[in-house]
Amino acid sequence: MIKNVMKKILLCLTVLIVPAWANAAADVDKKDPYQMIKTVADITFKRFANEQSAIRAEPNLLKTIVREELMPYINYQYAAYKVIGSNFKKTNKADRADFVPAFREYLITSYAQVFTLYNNQKVEFAPARDFSDQRVVSVETSVMEPGRAPINISFRVRKHKKTGDWKAYDMVAEGISLLDSKQAELSSLIRQKGLAHVTEMLKEKSERSIVFK
Repeated sequence: MIKNVMKKILLCLTVLIVPAWANAAADVDKKDPYQMIKTVADITFKRFANEQSAIRAEPNLLKTIVREELMPYINYQYAAYKVIGSNFKKTNKADRADFVPAFREYLITSYAQVFTLYNNQKVEFAPARDFSDQRVVSVETSVMEPGRAPINISFRVRKHKKTGDWKAYDMVAEGISLLDSKQAELSSLIRQKGLAHVTEMLKEKSERSIVFK
């Protein structure tokens, strides 16, 4: 069940980064969550499109693209801690320090694999809202594909208290949260076998090569 949910959400992430607009600014504005999502989407997908030949020859290049273009704008530490959730007090600082980068690499591999499923879908972004007094906002989108009903997706973005920069930490597709799904998948394992065990498991999963199926 969880695997099917994750496949749907990650596929939605793939189409989310295919922008419905073509004139992105060269610099990413991390002070505006709506513009940030649009710009990062454009930059990431353009690189993906431009390097198709190299990617087909070496699919693991997708990991590099995700790592360099997408991950700087994802608050993976906050997401990792949310996944630990109620188990947090049962873990120690050293184990958490090991878990965060392992979770980051796991996300990179997961996202990179789903890039192989792209099939020219389009996405429409809802108009931006006033976020001046907000700490968390949802960037609403709709994935459009001929012959199918639109898929509603929201990208949850969080503002850093000190820097004022915004970073994404979760995506919700048709009411299904990527972060909640990861928490459901890993929380019981953390509780039963410990955070160190889950960290090693994620490291192993992260080392898997990307394949076009």
